[in-house]
Amino acid sequence: MAMAFKMATTGMWVAEESKRSFMEMKWKKVHRYIVFKIDEISRLVTVDKVGGAGESYDDLTASLPEDDCRFAVFDFDFVTADNCRKSKIFFIAWAPAASRIRAKMLYATSKEAVRRVLEGIHYEVQATDPTEMGFDLIQDRAK
Repeated sequence: MAMAFKMATTGMWVAEESKRSFMEMKWKKVHRYIVFKIDEISRLVTVDKVGGAGESYDDLTASLPEDDCRFAVFDFDFVTADNCRKSKIFFIAWAPAASRIRAKMLYATSKEAVRRVLEGIHYEVQATDPTEMGFDLIQDRAK
């Protein structure tokens, strides 16, 4: 059986694969983003999609379903005004208006626990439609 990290307050589990993928993104830079989903029956947070190092923020936003919730992390690389390369990790809580009430509640109540398991997140964005998580917002928050 695969290992998982239990989040005591919510009864949710984060799959070992989810944490491992996040660490690969954070330290090895092999992923640009990761989309996570919660299986409502097993209460397990699993990897739904992984974006390769060459993929963009637009690829991430295009991979989010229009009618279901997801968590995502995005590794934003940028160059500062004094020419230093930096990276900031964004946690995105995606809960579109068209998603079911039960899904919205499940994701809302487990968000903080999932963030605690994924150590090293710099910023959080909550969005119900793509305009609330535009790339300009990510750029502004990171600098």
